[in-house]
Amino acid sequence: MAKKKAELNSGTPKSVTRRGFLKGGAAAGVGGAAALAGLGATTAKAEVTWNHEVDVVVIGAGAAGLPAAIAARDLGASVMVVEANFDTGGRAIVSGGGTYLGGGTSLQAAAGVKDSPDANFADWTRANHPKTRYNDRELARKYCDSCVATFDFLVKNGVVWDRLVPPDRMDSVQRRNSPREWPNPKEVISPGARGSGVMRPLQVSARQKGVQILLNHRMTTIYRESPNSGRVLGITAMEVDNWYQPKYRTVNIRAKKAVIIATGGSSTNVNFRRMFDPRLTEEYQVRAGSWTEKHADGELAAIAIGAALWGTAIQTDEQDDQIERGNPIGKRYDDSPTIPPDSPNFFRERAIGLFVADWQDAILVKENGRRFYDETISVAIGAKHEDLRAKRHGFCNAAMDWTGDPAKLNGGGPIWAIFDAAAVTREKWQVKPPYVDPAGYFVQGETLEELAGRIHLVSPYQWRPMPGTALRQTVERYNSFVDTGKDIDFGKPTPMFKIQKPPFYAAWATPVLHDTYAGLRINTNAQVMDMKGEIIPGLYAAGDSAGGFSMHGIGRATVFGRIAGMHAANLKPGTQTE
Repeated sequence: MAKKKAELNSGTPKSVTRRGFLKGGAAAGVGGAAALAGLGATTAKAEVTWNHEVDVVVIGAGAAGLPAAIAARDLGASVMVVEANFDTGGRAIVSGGGTYLGGGTSLQAAAGVKDSPDANFADWTRANHPKTRYNDRELARKYCDSCVATFDFLVKNGVVWDRLVPPDRMDSVQRRNSPREWPNPKEVISPGARGSGVMRPLQVSARQKGVQILLNHRMTTIYRESPNSGRVLGITAMEVDNWYQPKYRTVNIRAKKAVIIATGGSSTNVNFRRMFDPRLTEEYQVRAGSWTEKHADGELAAIAIGAALWGTAIQTDEQDDQIERGNPIGKRYDDSPTIPPDSPNFFRERAIGLFVADWQDAILVKENGRRFYDETISVAIGAKHEDLRAKRHGFCNAAMDWTGDPAKLNGGGPIWAIFDAAAVTREKWQVKPPYVDPAGYFVQGETLEELAGRIHLVSPYQWRPMPGTALRQTVERYNSFVDTGKDIDFGKPTPMFKIQKPPFYAAWATPVLHDTYAGLRINTNAQVMDMKGEIIPGLYAAGDSAGGFSMHGIGRATVFGRIAGMHAANLKPGTQTE
């Protein structure tokens, strides 16, 4: 099963995967789903037989897609949502639910917070911060002017806000709203993830208003009158199973007014993400990747009919959570809050993971068996937010640094947490399923040499055998630091515990990817634009599929999703403006 999951999520064609060359393709491309990668739009209108016909087709049922669908439906449009997963909600439903919507909302007023769209705009376009300085000013202005209306729209559609979160480095006042978790536990994918309090009400509202939602269908093609001119006509979607594998039944859906792309971004697609950072090779997984995958479907299909990307600097500015240190360890995906065994998604998640309380209990090594950083950095309690973020990025950059082996010039390879039986006792871990995933992400050995050898046998991303001698030398050197009380290699504060009591363990601890910030170019109506800056008639994008505005969380998705839905519903068939 681990092999199957690696194939599904790599997003890398078999011919270019290092592991595919070295170990017979265990982490190679998407297998049967390769057909889904052939996204294009060269079929002429006369060649398509439409199975369904609606005013607006929305691709994706997440934080951008559901608001788009509801907004369009509220204005009288017939709407069909196409979703690749077996359920709605996108990544937002397993997120913390934090939603930046300020500018003078009713929740701010009730808390005595004074705010305005102008003040909001000033914060999100600051030139003195690397995150906000790259924001498209027109998109930022539209977002700030639309926050209050979007907040009221979400409340009207059932979202209950619990409180305002204290301001972070982006906001001068409280603007981030925390929703109340959805009350039905059976419909909460990840308990404690308040994103369910946004997405479940929107799902209920959409269905009640007559939005059609087609689950387990992944968009493969967006049709335009001709490949690089004319209006968008509709889409083809392929039925997929719960592993996103194609079942080879397709449906063609005509969009009389518009197609809205809300497919959630591109971070699962290895080739696509490496356009922005070549180091992000296949071993780097995606947060919440078991629940919803970000294959860049919408971006690729739109690019095939002339769309442009936008705001690419934002993807690599390292000022937000594009890539994060993983914790828990011993599982493929870093999900916080945890997806428990009784969750409907646990069949794909496979493990709860081991949460490390004290990094004195483990060391971190690369695929070559060597340490590379102070393990306690980026988890220090009480550190200032900016200092902590810098340390996190320092850790991730060190993890991705060149190992010195000419066969591995990009990526840095997998990162493994190495510890012994004594650490298991101290941490009170259970080193068996469902807490760990032995199918590629957790390994045990009676000796360090045996441990190193087994890593290569089970891991689809360990592209070569870990040298057992190197791992033993690393551990022995670290144990000597415990004797002296000083880590002369990386400065770990007073190393405390030797790694010497068998059995020994290796747990997957490779950094994970998070948000997507570079996406399709849109205007303030969320209309997709081409390389000439011209509108592609009938095509919209929102959420992580749209670029130009750097914001973590649900806020930008709901704002531009709603805008896209409203504008699309007001289009006259065959036109591009209201």
